[in-house]
Amino acid sequence: MRLAAPLILRPLGVPSLALLWGGLATSAIGDQLFIVVLSWIAVGVFGTAASYLTSLQAATTLLVALTVGHWADRRDDRLMMMTADIGRAAVLLLAIVLWMGSGGPVGWTLFLCVITLAGGQALFRPALQATLPSLLDDVAMLPAANGLLDTTERIARLLGPGLIGLVSAFVPLVHFVTLDALTFLVSASAIRTIMRLRPAPAHIGASRGGVLEGLVRGFRTTRRHPLLWFQLMTTGLNNGAWFVAYFVGVPLLLAEQGIGGPGGGGLAAFGLVISSYGLTNLAATLVVGNRGVARRPHRLIFAGIGFVGLGMAALGAAPLLVSPGFMLPVLCLCAGFSAIGGPMQDITTATLRQLELPKADLAASVRAYIVMNNLGLLISLLVAPTVFDTIGIPATIVLCGAGELLIPVLGVRRFGLR
Repeated sequence: MRLAAPLILRPLGVPSLALLWGGLATSAIGDQLFIVVLSWIAVGVFGTAASYLTSLQAATTLLVALTVGHWADRRDDRLMMMTADIGRAAVLLLAIVLWMGSGGPVGWTLFLCVITLAGGQALFRPALQATLPSLLDDVAMLPAANGLLDTTERIARLLGPGLIGLVSAFVPLVHFVTLDALTFLVSASAIRTIMRLRPAPAHIGASRGGVLEGLVRGFRTTRRHPLLWFQLMTTGLNNGAWFVAYFVGVPLLLAEQGIGGPGGGGLAAFGLVISSYGLTNLAATLVVGNRGVARRPHRLIFAGIGFVGLGMAALGAAPLLVSPGFMLPVLCLCAGFSAIGGPMQDITTATLRQLELPKADLAASVRAYIVMNNLGLLISLLVAPTVFDTIGIPATIVLCGAGELLIPVLGVRRFGLR
């Protein structure tokens, strides 16, 4: 008897969606290589002030969403995705040439890379969310398709940092950036092939209003859906606390405790912690993406944020409870537990948006989410150095976990459990 494929794998039977998944998975691995390497370099150079470099990424994403986003809404979504990929690859390749000529990273090119990657993502992500329904003939497959695309980031978070942990002693840092640039070109090629295989339907773009009108439209559309509005209003706290804990707090914690990975280096240890997060992140994505449309989406979303918050709080408390010799495996376990919650909120929110908001407003609503997400991230990163210096690294990570846990508490009070 022939067994049916799991629901989350069925969208791979659609050639255009399979190509999209392959391209995104490749570029996401390259992104994770770059993010981990950049975070480690920044912490080594700036210490607790490393978050200021990352705050530039949030500020750029926010600025692009506020100013260029409405223009992008009037363009074909697939063409916008391909343009964003090619632009990011070109700038990274330029930086690589300069680094190799100078014998190491050139300071101003780090800022250029951060700005370009953030701007490209701000254009790419709304277009992706808006184009996904057009690749499917059955909207009932949307949760599985969202889950499948969500696996690209989860797989990348597993393989990218793990690859760094294994080969960082042999591969120069510049070539991790080389790989990132090449993966963007692979993604652009996949999207170009999709455009030939499955021509896009007539584009329903934004009205000819100004930038402010385009931004307000995204907020206005989301405001009509109470649960999505709650998510929009709390996403800044959610994302800011998560990023500060994992990409500033964990590297600082490893350096403070003198913890190294299998090769003895702190970068290898950092890669293992993030890979542990990616492992259970991926497993949870396969489970959530196989569920179909959630009947009580708020329960799944709030439970997911609760997992993230509890795991982060445990991450910060570990140095107070565990001896240094067991610290790395405990940090990996805490990160893995925290990662269970990511897909529970992300896949559910994306599917809810695609099913219950007007198609013409999808990109604008995603852009409103990006604005609030990065506004919260920017504020968190600017405040983080002071908090780290005042109360210490472990306590700050615990505080980030507590901030995450506040969101489901407020959500249950607002929506209940039924």
